[in-house]
Amino acid sequence: MAGVVVASMLVPQAMAYALLAELPVHVGLYAGLLPVAVYALLGSSRFLSVGPVAMVSLLVASGIGPIANGDISLAVQLAITLALMVGVIQLAMGLLRAGFLVNFLSHPVLSGFTSAAALVIGASQLKHILGVTVPRTEQPYELFVVLCEKLAETHVATVGFGALAIAALLSVPRFLPRVLRRLGASEDAVAAWSRSGPLVVVFAGTLVAWLFGTDSGVSTVGRIPAGLPKFVLPTLNFSNVSALLPTAVVISLVGFMESFAVAQALASKRRQRVDADRELVALGFANLSSSVIGGYPVTGGFSRSVVNFQAGARTGLASLVAAAFMACTLLFLTPLITFLPKSVLAAIILVAVASLIDFRKLAHIARYSRADGACWIATFVGVFILGIEWGVVVGALSSVVFFLWRTSRPHVAVVGRVGTTEHYRNVLRHDVTVQEGILAIRVDESLYFANVRGLEERLLEAISDDPTIRQVLLICSGINFIDATGLESLESCLTCLEDAGASLNLAEVKGPVSDRLAQAGFLDRLGHDHLFLSTHEAMSKLARIVPERLF
Repeated sequence: MAGVVVASMLVPQAMAYALLAELPVHVGLYAGLLPVAVYALLGSSRFLSVGPVAMVSLLVASGIGPIANGDISLAVQLAITLALMVGVIQLAMGLLRAGFLVNFLSHPVLSGFTSAAALVIGASQLKHILGVTVPRTEQPYELFVVLCEKLAETHVATVGFGALAIAALLSVPRFLPRVLRRLGASEDAVAAWSRSGPLVVVFAGTLVAWLFGTDSGVSTVGRIPAGLPKFVLPTLNFSNVSALLPTAVVISLVGFMESFAVAQALASKRRQRVDADRELVALGFANLSSSVIGGYPVTGGFSRSVVNFQAGARTGLASLVAAAFMACTLLFLTPLITFLPKSVLAAIILVAVASLIDFRKLAHIARYSRADGACWIATFVGVFILGIEWGVVVGALSSVVFFLWRTSRPHVAVVGRVGTTEHYRNVLRHDVTVQEGILAIRVDESLYFANVRGLEERLLEAISDDPTIRQVLLICSGINFIDATGLESLESCLTCLEDAGASLNLAEVKGPVSDRLAQAGFLDRLGHDHLFLSTHEAMSKLARIVPERLF
C-alpha cells in the first residue's frame, strides 16, 4: 500500500521535475524507475523515497542549459553524463568516508539557498502557466524581467488549465481527508492518500485536454517512448565533463544533505539510525543506475519520504513496489500522458515549492545571530545575482569568513571567586572576589593563528596597566585546540611575563591539548608546578604567594 501511494506521487512529480530540468518528461520517469529500486536494496534508511526532486532538477537545468543551448538531444546526453558524474562523486565520498564535507554548508546557507532556489523554480515554471516562450537568461534575476515583458502574450486556455490545477492541488489535501474519515480510513491512510492530489490533477488534466483536442493551443508533453528504457552507456566528452563538474559537485553535496536530513528525521521517529557513508554509497549507485537507463540525477525527496512513512512502510520493499508501479506506467500508460498539458505539471511544481520560501526563517536566524543572518542574505542574493552553483559557493565562503571573524575575536573574561564556593565567574557579570597580584583570565575559544595575537596583546596590556600583578592564570576550559601559531604566542607570553617579573600558569587544560603542549616541550619550560587541574586549586596555591584583597 505504501509503495502504491508513493508511486501515485512519484509518477506526476517525475514528469514535472523533468520539465523543471528542461528535459523530456520520459527522462524523469526513467529516473524514477531503477534508482528507486537500487537505493531500496542498498540504503540504510527504510523510509527514504529516492527519485527526481525539485532542487536537484533546478541545478540540472542550470548546469546543462548553457551547454545544450536548446538542443534537446544534447541536453538528454548531458543529463545522463551528469548523473554518472554525481554517482561517481557520491560513491567516492562514501567509500572514503568523506561525508563530513557537507558540514561546511551551514543551516543558514541551506535555508537561504532553498528559499532563493524555490523562487527561481517558481519563476521558471510561470512560462508554462502563462503559455509564453521565454528565452534562456544568463542570471536568475533576469528571468523575472523577461516574464514581465511577456505578460501581454499570455495564452488564456493555458492559464485556465494551470489555475484549475493549482486550485485542485490546494483543495484535495483540504477536503479529501474528510471524505476518507467518513469512509472509516485510518489516520495514517488519510495522511498518505491526501497527498494524491498530483495524480488526480494529472488524470483530470489529461482527460480534459484529450476531450478538447489540440485545437485549443495548449502545449502538452507530447509523445513519450513506450516501454521500459534501454540500457545505454553515457558518452563522455572532456569539455562537457569539465563544464559540468561544478554542477556535479554541488548536486552531490546538496542532494546528499537533503536526503540524509530526511532519512535521519524519519529514522528517529522509530528509534532507528542511518549511516551517512552508506547513504552516500547507496545514492552513488542510484545515480549510476540512472545514468545507464537514460535518467538524470536523483536524491531522496522530502514529501514522498514522509508519505512513505505515513502510509506504513517498514522496509525498502515499499520502494520496490513504487518502482514496479513506475514500470507499469511506462509499459501501459504512456499513450495517455501524451495529452497532458505542461501547465498542469508546472502547477504541481509551483504548489510543491511554495512552502520552501520561508522569510520567517531569516528573521528567526537574524534575531539569534546577525552573522548567520548575513550568511542567509549572502546566499539568497548570490543565487539571484550569480546563479545557483555560485550562490552555494558564496554562502559557504561567507560562513567560513564569518566563522573566522567571530573566532578571531574570542570572548576573554577576567574572573573572580563567587562567594566561598569553588566557582569562578566573569567580574563584569557577577559579584565576585578577586586576588590582588593575580590576573585570572578565561579564554572561551581555541587558540589559532587568527586570534592569538589579540590574546597576547590583552595579557601584556594588563601587565603594563597593573604593576602589582605577579601571577597570570590562563583558564583553558574553553580551549579545544592550540595550533603552531598559538604555541608560539604562548611561548612569547611566557618570556615576556618572566621579563616583567610575573609567572604564567595554566588551569583546566584538556587532555589532548595538554598532550600536544607536552610533546612540544612547552610544559617542561613552563614548569609542571604551574599546571593545575582546576581553577580553584590554582587560585588556592597562588593566593599563598600574593596577599588577598576584596574589590
